[in-house]
Amino acid sequence: MTLASWEEKGKLHWLVTQNVDALHTKAGSRKLTELHGCTHRIVCMNCKTLTSRDELQERMNAMNPAFHGDQKHDIAPDGDVLLPDELVAKFRVPACTSCGGLLKPHLVFFGDNVDPEIKEFVFQKVDESDAVLVIGSSLEVYSGYRFVHTAWQSNKPIAIINIGNTRADKLEPLKIEAKISDVLQKITVT
Repeated sequence: MTLASWEEKGKLHWLVTQNVDALHTKAGSRKLTELHGCTHRIVCMNCKTLTSRDELQERMNAMNPAFHGDQKHDIAPDGDVLLPDELVAKFRVPACTSCGGLLKPHLVFFGDNVDPEIKEFVFQKVDESDAVLVIGSSLEVYSGYRFVHTAWQSNKPIAIINIGNTRADKLEPLKIEAKISDVLQKITVT
């Protein structure tokens, strides 16, 4: 909510998150890029149509009435549910309503690349920014680190709030090693 408040006051130019849980949106952030996508959206791998996770769940429920939550199944040690093979064999997988294509969570999985349009958009936002603030990231994943490195190459101030080392420490940013909540509540933005 702090970052959404900064945005509302015009003190945050753009928020880029590597989180995939939609928490920034739920907190009220609007100037936001979810670099690695979001688990609340489903994308067609063919035509790129987006669908909400809730809508897909409704379609799965309608197509697979035998999969109601009131059934009792054994739970595996990893928390997965062990389903009988015959039940799994009958499961119907929804397809894209636009083209019939295969659906997947709208996420960048390990080994995937960030969409080039999103990457270029974020580079533009870094270029427009006065400084870069990294909050709670080790920046070990290059998809996030590249933007901090670009800011450093442009001689933009970089500040990091994180417990532990980050990939950007070698860039000699202003670094605060503390709990994010402890630091953010002490920053007054007017």
